[in-house]
Amino acid sequence: MASLSFFIGIIGNIISILVFASPIKTFWGVVQKKSTENYKGEPYITTLLSTSLWTFYGLLKPGGLLVVTVNGAGAVFQFIYVTLFLLFAPKEKKIKTAKLVAILDIGFLGAVIAVTLGFIHGNTRLTFVGILCAAFTIGMYASPLSVMRTVIKTKSVEYMPFLLSFFLFLNAAVWSAYSVLVSDIYIFVPNSIGFVLGLAQLIIYSMYKNKSKSAKSTEKMEEEVAAQLVKADIEMRGFGDDHDEDHMNRTALVKGRSLPKPSVNRQNSLQKIMKTISLGPYDLYSTWPNDEPDVEMGSK
Repeated sequence: MASLSFFIGIIGNIISILVFASPIKTFWGVVQKKSTENYKGEPYITTLLSTSLWTFYGLLKPGGLLVVTVNGAGAVFQFIYVTLFLLFAPKEKKIKTAKLVAILDIGFLGAVIAVTLGFIHGNTRLTFVGILCAAFTIGMYASPLSVMRTVIKTKSVEYMPFLLSFFLFLNAAVWSAYSVLVSDIYIFVPNSIGFVLGLAQLIIYSMYKNKSKSAKSTEKMEEEVAAQLVKADIEMRGFGDDHDEDHMNRTALVKGRSLPKPSVNRQNSLQKIMKTISLGPYDLYSTWPNDEPDVEMGSK
């Protein structure tokens, strides 16, 4: 039984590290762009606190080596993410993030360690820290609920990466099995809840995956139709401008024959005015600088 629990714990370590490493691509983009854009720092701050607490729990628990290794690695990953976030976040977001780090990852974590070691003794230490760890882990597994609501509302899985959802589900399943083998209720409760929520995410993903594709296809089709309509409108406008120009020229010619002949300067000005009226907006913009000196000469 002990060898089986150790083997499952090793698998849990590997899967958990893959989950912790999943934001590397995101932060590589942050470093390249030197901006956190619309990303939020809260998930990494709370996960840093959670992994740090679990590392402390593993140190207190007899035979808790596997809990220490996986959460110690997770704490290192989260520390790097939070540091990068602080480096590249905008000023206001940077100040807010720094305050949360000071309150949660330094102040709260330090207080828990101080109270546990200084005022709590015996098995009560493990119970106190275990309850805190379980509460934070439940919060971590419950955080995708808002994403699930967005998927249902928008009928799109764009904001629910499949691999991350799958590995969270797998991670919760493995650690639930591990907790049963080692009889640890503090590991079992949050991970069993995570298993149920992870399964729900995968079900929702399978329900809306095809709908997302069809919505994107419809959107692409609408863009193509809109582009064709704009092109046709431009062509029709071009044809209309040519037609209007011919019509105005003919009208001006008929009127010119029926009116008395003006003086030379006045005739030049009149021709310029008639030519300007017959131009379209694009033609008016492109030819106006060339005609301006002539108009001035006509007025003189």
